[in-house]
Amino acid sequence: MVVDPVARSTDGESVRIARDVLRAGSPGMKLSLPEGPDAVARALARRGGRRPVLVGNDRALLRAVRLLHHERALERTALSVVPVGNGPSIALARSLGLPLDAVSAARTVLRGTARALDLLVDDEDEVVLGGLRLERGAAPAAPAPPAAAATSPSGTVPLPPPWRRLCHSLARTVLAGGARAAGGPHQAADGPGAAPLPHRLRVVADETLLTGPDRPVTELAVRTEQGTGWAEVVVQPAHAGVPARARARTVTVAAPGGEGFRYRPDTQPPSAPVPARTWTLSPGAWHLVLPAD
Repeated sequence: MVVDPVARSTDGESVRIARDVLRAGSPGMKLSLPEGPDAVARALARRGGRRPVLVGNDRALLRAVRLLHHERALERTALSVVPVGNGPSIALARSLGLPLDAVSAARTVLRGTARALDLLVDDEDEVVLGGLRLERGAAPAAPAPPAAAATSPSGTVPLPPPWRRLCHSLARTVLAGGARAAGGPHQAADGPGAAPLPHRLRVVADETLLTGPDRPVTELAVRTEQGTGWAEVVVQPAHAGVPARARARTVTVAAPGGEGFRYRPDTQPPSAPVPARTWTLSPGAWHLVLPAD
């Protein structure tokens, strides 16, 4: 039983409950309390022939799967997980079918069944368990005019600070209004209700072109359809229309001219900008202990 340090600091009571349930059901259980991600990785690497039990949130789960994948031990290792964290931090665990309360999750470790699950592997050998989404674009802020531009109507005497601030405010308003009138990317203003900026991408599902740079999109999602051997691809055009959908085993996304795009894998932070990326579905590539039917 490897307890991620974030789980101990987030919900020590759930960790204690899981430990007690597992110890009662498996007296030979070995407990490991690493102090950081690197120590968690070392503890998992020293598992020997024992079945690893991870106590932690989605990030801990993803790190464990990546470690096993890079060790080329993923297919022959059944991973057990006791999710510990708040709602958003264990959303992936919920989507995979893991119980979220400590008692049920620990009992699943003891009595559950290892099931083969699919994942996506990209061209950098990184894995995605549930799915990924195109990161929403953010409009660049309209530049403020330089201080030297804030002068009196004659252009000779600097304006007092209050008038200078008013000029800056008016200039920003004019710039933003001009961008909206031109239909440019600035029309997606900042704010919680703002629409995502359009992306010009080439998206190919297997050998089918779903969209090209001439058809900007605002949404792109790729997710594993567990148990089917396929990934689902959904592309939403920038202008109102029916999303393009496909099922594929390989998905390639590229930005024209090397502009780059960002994507958010699983529940992780967005990636760095990349000019292109290919994901390939790997059916039954890992095993997770889930509640028995």
